[in-house]
Amino acid sequence: MCQDHHLAKHTSTDQHTDHDADHDKWNRRSFLKGLGLAGGASFLLGKTPINTFAASPLGMGLSTSNADRVLVMIKLKGGNDGLNTIIPIYDYSRYQNFRQGIAIPQGQALTLSNELGMHPGMSALQPYWQSGSMKIMNNVGYPDQNLSHFRSSDIWASASDENVTWDTGWLGRLFEDQYPDFLVSPPAIPPAVQIGGLGNLAFMGTDNVNYAVTVSSPEQLAYIAQVGGLYDANDVPECAYGEQLSYIRTVANNTFQYATVISNAYEQGSNQASYSGSLGNQLAVVARLMKGGLGTKLYMVTLDGFDTHAGQLNQHANLLQSLAQNVTAFYSDLAFAGMDSKTLAFTYSEFGRRPQQNASQGTDHGAAAPMFLFGSALNGSGFMGGLPNLQDLDVNENLKYQLDFRSIYATLLDYWLCVEPNLVDLAIGQDFNRLNLGFNCETLSSYDSQYKSGLKHEVRYDAGQAHIFINLPSNGEVQLSIYNAMGQLMGSVHQGFHFENEKLLLPIPQHFTRIPGYYLYKINFQGKLYSGKCLVTGR
Repeated sequence: MCQDHHLAKHTSTDQHTDHDADHDKWNRRSFLKGLGLAGGASFLLGKTPINTFAASPLGMGLSTSNADRVLVMIKLKGGNDGLNTIIPIYDYSRYQNFRQGIAIPQGQALTLSNELGMHPGMSALQPYWQSGSMKIMNNVGYPDQNLSHFRSSDIWASASDENVTWDTGWLGRLFEDQYPDFLVSPPAIPPAVQIGGLGNLAFMGTDNVNYAVTVSSPEQLAYIAQVGGLYDANDVPECAYGEQLSYIRTVANNTFQYATVISNAYEQGSNQASYSGSLGNQLAVVARLMKGGLGTKLYMVTLDGFDTHAGQLNQHANLLQSLAQNVTAFYSDLAFAGMDSKTLAFTYSEFGRRPQQNASQGTDHGAAAPMFLFGSALNGSGFMGGLPNLQDLDVNENLKYQLDFRSIYATLLDYWLCVEPNLVDLAIGQDFNRLNLGFNCETLSSYDSQYKSGLKHEVRYDAGQAHIFINLPSNGEVQLSIYNAMGQLMGSVHQGFHFENEKLLLPIPQHFTRIPGYYLYKINFQGKLYSGKCLVTGR
């Protein structure tokens, strides 16, 4: 039986044994995920694989938002070594003693402050630091850090605690209650796009389907755009397997509608900066899609190779140089279209590395590590999360975390993408502290600070009839509409002006819901949309 290996305080030999076993499971999992339908529609643009998360509940909610901001997630796959990325100049002698073979020479570190320096390979980012467009979140992690690639990656994707296993992602859970039938009523544009790799758990909803189909070439993408689908959902055996096959084919076919819009955006956009390597190819596609008017607000890209157990010095330097140069190219590219100020990017990795180097001139799996945030919207460079403390390590002799990664997630959703705070808390699992990163939603003309309290709404039933309960946080016009499971408008239930703290209980007319099943309701309040579902069982 395969087990996930939790790497604790082992010898170097034990760590490498567990590391290999963990990779075996990681690779088996990736292979199995690749066999099925993964996360939206997958195809190639510019020789780069794309996964579009057609039915992501988060994306459906964000697609109705008035905010035109974009969030780009850059995954540093394998576990980035934080101490050689952000160098503790203030405690350099102890750092050097831990890493006599791979320590960055103090004179080569790029000065960020009197206490901290940056790897010399990241010199392309110095202008961003100096111009106030970069923040560094030190000592990011979570309680009881798991040192398995497989498990820790899932924790970062699901936002769960270490001792809890969730099969849904922090992004996939968001808005899923508001859009129960997104498979049959997806938005006009792909809400989230992953470039490179397989479907990420972060986008998984509670239906446990990752909604993707793999397309191997631009020619096949063009074919899909022309015919609208590759699968016959009706020509299946009359059995349980046939029902499941029909469902999967329907999911795949529903995603094909994005072939045209993505292809058009890619063709209409262009790159005006020079990129390099795998990460550069991915970010170049993101820039083209953005500049081509796709309208998607969430992107994920991956830079692989950070599992530096041996020969770390040159390998890590090349990776950090690629990150710095391509992030710089990306923002330069967006600046030609005036989109750089509306784009925020951040890096993350499943864990850091141990403070002490191993016998192979590398570092083994560790705990806390830094994250980078990029964008002029940060309104000033700086550090958060404290200084890396090499004198006070945890029981496994790893850096202790001081900043929970879920606080960063919550802040980005709440203050950058302007998702309702209560929905953010539900998606992430609890109310994590929001951070002052230099931006908020009050700067958006369509946003009212009173939304911070959230518009509370729910379905209530009385004598078999559904009612929509609404508790208003402020004065404003309220419009309530009902849709069937296919997303077709059944009618308007109510429209009128109401006052702060007023509580509405609006009955849904029975002639709107004559056929049993799920129905959707949408509330338009001061230019923002709120949605939910109700179940009609028949009378």
